[in-house]
Amino acid sequence: MFIATLAMPVLIGAGGLATDTIQWTLWNRQIQRQADSAALAGAYAKAQGGNVTTSATTEINRHSFVTLSASPIIENAPTTGTYAGDTDAVRVVLQTSNVLPFSSFFLSSPPVITVEATAAAVTSGEYCVVSLESTTAVGVIMQGNASVNMGCGIITNSKASNAVTAGGSSVIVATPVAAVGGLQSSSNYVSPTTLQPYTITQPDPYAGLPEPVLPNCTGKVTVNPQSTQTISPGCYRGMDLKGTVTLQPGTYYIDGSSFGVGSQATVVGTGVTIILTSNTAATNPGSIATVDINGGANVQLTAPTSGTYAGVLFYQDRRAQDSGTNKINGNASSTIQGAIYMPSQAVEFSGTSGMTTNCLKLVSRRVTFTGNNSISNQCDGTGVDDIIGTQIRLVG
Repeated sequence: MFIATLAMPVLIGAGGLATDTIQWTLWNRQIQRQADSAALAGAYAKAQGGNVTTSATTEINRHSFVTLSASPIIENAPTTGTYAGDTDAVRVVLQTSNVLPFSSFFLSSPPVITVEATAAAVTSGEYCVVSLESTTAVGVIMQGNASVNMGCGIITNSKASNAVTAGGSSVIVATPVAAVGGLQSSSNYVSPTTLQPYTITQPDPYAGLPEPVLPNCTGKVTVNPQSTQTISPGCYRGMDLKGTVTLQPGTYYIDGSSFGVGSQATVVGTGVTIILTSNTAATNPGSIATVDINGGANVQLTAPTSGTYAGVLFYQDRRAQDSGTNKINGNASSTIQGAIYMPSQAVEFSGTSGMTTNCLKLVSRRVTFTGNNSISNQCDGTGVDDIIGTQIRLVG
């Protein structure tokens, strides 16, 4: 009994310290969660052109598990740490001071808990398909029996609840698949595919290309079946290619109408850029040219490796109306190398098994895959730049 009495203060002290330790740990986790959430909210706001301080403060108040003992510090850019001076980073410092039930008997003032968190936009993922759709319309569709095997990622700015759909009997291998909106898991996605919903808006990777300016244009080029023709760079009021055609290296402007390739045609060109525009684009954007390549065609086209349009195979004027669909297909002997850039209109891509697309970047408003496509990022030495995405992450 005497020993138990002597041990009682020790037991009470141990219990009190244990209780205080648990309480301290809880407060620390709660305030750290506030700081993490606030830093992420601020970095998202920065990336999307919002108010960093307002977004971070709102998040702090939303997670007000503990009372702060000092005003929050919200920095964009941080003044200290690895990301000091980085205008894409947001640092949040929070502080609380609360009385601990047991330790207060021995401490003259309550202990202070200080935490901080830094979030920033960092590079994440390499993409070869970018959908610039910014509404709630679906950005990327894989349908029918499409077999899409990417050596790269797919990303869309669509805000749809399921911004990328994989339906029918399609089989999709791509990593990552990312969207500003939501993404729903599907058995059509095959390992190692990863989904990254609710990412930040992807900038237009070809926004720096100049607005097309038409040189003097000649009439429409028509090549009938069984005919052979070599065409020089220049401006044409449409092309209807059904025979065997060689495009000499250079830039081709299509003024209105379309760049059309028939099912039995063979079209070959190295170092070629095809610009789809119109001489009335400013006043009549509906007149801007489109592309229609039939699935049976043998198309062997590669983009230039240098110059203004290095790496760009097709470039449709940004002023084009969101109407109609550009169709790019080919047979098993086809080779398409370079960027297909159609930021304002939809593209339907229907490759065929065996079609060579080792270096293909597809940037359009919306994309639909309907065939067997195998796209990789083997672009070294081709003039085609990598497209690297961004994500908001806690970095400190």
